[in-house]
Amino acid sequence: MHNSMQVNKLSIVIPAFNEEQTIVALLRKVVAVDLIGGLVKELIIVNDASVDATATLVKQFASAHPELDVVYEEHEKNKGKGAALHTGIARATGDYLVIQDADLEYDPNEYNRLLKPVLNGFADVVYGSRFMGSEPHRILFFWHSIGNKFLTFLSNAVTNLNLTDMESCYKLFSTSAIQKIKLREKRFGFEPEITAKIARLPGIRIYEVGVSYYGRTYAEGKKAGWRDGFRAIYCILKYGLFRIN
Repeated sequence: MHNSMQVNKLSIVIPAFNEEQTIVALLRKVVAVDLIGGLVKELIIVNDASVDATATLVKQFASAHPELDVVYEEHEKNKGKGAALHTGIARATGDYLVIQDADLEYDPNEYNRLLKPVLNGFADVVYGSRFMGSEPHRILFFWHSIGNKFLTFLSNAVTNLNLTDMESCYKLFSTSAIQKIKLREKRFGFEPEITAKIARLPGIRIYEVGVSYYGRTYAEGKKAGWRDGFRAIYCILKYGLFRIN
């Protein structure tokens, strides 16, 4: 684990599938954030075979900002969010790595909140929780939130963690720690798999901070559905309870 003197780069891994509506606004927000501790940013955008203008917009953005450290990866066929994250994580060269969805449900201005326990020497992994803290949280679906809470409860039961939001997109890791983990889940099983596997690392210190949540409705482009919930349960049992690597 790095001490706070050495930390100098944050890799921001952005999986993107058909996000032409939001990707440019999101990238602008990421670029505008002033990171604490003098950290510089590495943007890793993984286009998971989008069929809209995502690729064009990202390439235009990168060429308009030559001063930025932008890594662009593209899957030839759609493999799923988990697979896009595997590609991005493998390419990361930062001391720390944060996952950022390409929609605007989470606010990049909150990276510093996730970084603080790490830079202060307390944490190796920080989860951003949509269920704690005083930040704004868009009120959406009752059954969706019950589903999230149930998955977090089940995950906690098998990992012996006391997270409030295992399914949160915002997760910050020591890059060296996450790159050691063999990840298998190609689609929405990433969250329970990474949680189960990171919880088993000896001496790992996991923290949680409250983040705001500007959730989308399905009409606005939300993609996860009940099938993903069942996959998550399967992954919690597979990687958490039965400890399959």
